[in-house]
Amino acid sequence: MAIQVEGGILKERKYPLVFVILLLLICAVVLLLTNTASTLNPTSFYPDAENPEPLSESITEEQEKPPEEQRILPLKKEEDDFRDDFVDSIIHWEVCKGGIGVDYMPCLDNMKAIKALRSRRHMEHRERHCPKSKLHCLLPLPKGYRVPVPWPKSRDMIWYYNVPHTKLIEYKKEQNWVVKSDNYLVFPGGGTQFKDGVDHYVEYIEKTLPAIQWGKNIRVVLDVGCGVASFGGYLLDKNVLTMSFAPKDEHEAQIQFALERGIPATLSVIGTQKLTFADNGFDLIHCARCRVHWDADGGKPLFELNRILRPGGFFAWSATPVYRDDNERDKKVWKAMVRVTKVMCWTVVAKTVDSNGIGLVIYQKPNSSSCYDNRKENDPPICKNMDTKDKPWYALLSPCITPLPVDSNGNIQSWPMPWPQRLTAKPPSLFTVPDAGETYYNDSKHWSKLVPEVYMNSLSLNWSSVRNIMDMNAGYAGFATALIDLPVWVMNVVPIDMADTLGIINDKGLIGMYHDWCESFNTYPRTYDLLHSSFLLEALQKRCDIMDVVVEIDRILRPEGYLVVQDSMEVIRKLGPILRSLHWSVKLYRNQFLVAKKSFWRPQLS
Repeated sequence: MAIQVEGGILKERKYPLVFVILLLLICAVVLLLTNTASTLNPTSFYPDAENPEPLSESITEEQEKPPEEQRILPLKKEEDDFRDDFVDSIIHWEVCKGGIGVDYMPCLDNMKAIKALRSRRHMEHRERHCPKSKLHCLLPLPKGYRVPVPWPKSRDMIWYYNVPHTKLIEYKKEQNWVVKSDNYLVFPGGGTQFKDGVDHYVEYIEKTLPAIQWGKNIRVVLDVGCGVASFGGYLLDKNVLTMSFAPKDEHEAQIQFALERGIPATLSVIGTQKLTFADNGFDLIHCARCRVHWDADGGKPLFELNRILRPGGFFAWSATPVYRDDNERDKKVWKAMVRVTKVMCWTVVAKTVDSNGIGLVIYQKPNSSSCYDNRKENDPPICKNMDTKDKPWYALLSPCITPLPVDSNGNIQSWPMPWPQRLTAKPPSLFTVPDAGETYYNDSKHWSKLVPEVYMNSLSLNWSSVRNIMDMNAGYAGFATALIDLPVWVMNVVPIDMADTLGIINDKGLIGMYHDWCESFNTYPRTYDLLHSSFLLEALQKRCDIMDVVVEIDRILRPEGYLVVQDSMEVIRKLGPILRSLHWSVKLYRNQFLVAKKSFWRPQLS
């Protein structure tokens, strides 16, 4: 009897059960197609850039479309539909201990690797030495840390407790690099070579060589050994974008000061390895007593400058060997510079001394191969068999001269259009990348539409609080281009496993560098206001743990800074719970844009 009743129930429920199973299968297929549609297209960098379908709203049958244009889904556990393994797992965070302080940089503070070096002769101890084990803790905040002083006020003063370092104040107290005033650090625009202030020095360079034309002919500059980056900071008034760099050294926190001020800067050194910049990228390179031995190892440091300087570009060198002949060491260095620059075919186009006794020499890189062809000896040789697909990442300095870049017709690449036309003009190096033309223009159209429609009006970002931006997968820098009218600057990062577009980015008049996001970035903690990732993480998680990437993002981003991720829903489902565990506010827009805001929260010390 009981069996008959059970059989009757099964008969009665047969069709509803089949219907439920069928419905579940349909939902699974829809979910699979949704995730697949967001997969990265490695050729165009962003999916369907010509006709960006992802702008349309994605609503499931169970969801009711709201009357407003954008639907915002708070990623709260009781409300969202991100029910994967991460949601119900417990992520326990701890504050870093054991000598890892508030300013820790994993690949530059690896003391175990640094102590094991056989030599420090070539600044090997200032180069990258990434630890094998990843950082699985959160850096503490400096005592008294607060939201940074907003731009443009920050160029001249910052909150002392955000970067509480005084060694540079004491070491350079006679030169007006930085002074402490109450609870602020003030930057008067002084420097070793800036006797009358950096603004006077900038004008002095242009008067020495009027062809420079700051902000028109010269747009992208590299400042070697930049100090606190006042040179680059004041050039911003001239519409010049400067990549300032210096190593982490005994002067303490130079680059941290620069980034806290809102001035583009990064930690780097000319040691044994190539700089992580593109060939032929910079219009002008500057060195004011930057303490680099340019003639070392037969001139390898100068060969490296030659590699990253565009044809016809300038090297402005202001240092004692230029203008002092009462010191045997300076005279020896000057003779060595004459010898090396001559074999590189650089020419002196200006040399002078100002009223303060500060000397300056300006060299120009050739824009023709004729000098190389007419050298009596091929020493140093022109680099042969160069693989343009290899990015300068952990690559040793070359003992040869990088050949001048040529276009598809074999002609030396032309100088970019004057600024600001070069931002939207065809980049000279564009067509060295196969099939890049159509992709480039589609990408430009994509971002020129997406940024005003979504990033500016729909993502609830407080742009007035944003100054330092990093685009983690810059592509052709369409995102940075669309932001050009805002008072922000963008570090355009080209991942080492993506197509090499950094030369094109420089041609447009923007700055950037190469990086591997499975490692830590060369910057101090809390130095960016907004990190942007467009279809990077889905490909990246095949090589490294997404949790490690989040820890690095937390290290780089300032409290109350933003992370904006456009990616597949699979990636967003993983990111959401991790970011929530960090006490970040997290929201989802249009089922493809995750916007997270970092809080001041740190775990309690046990």
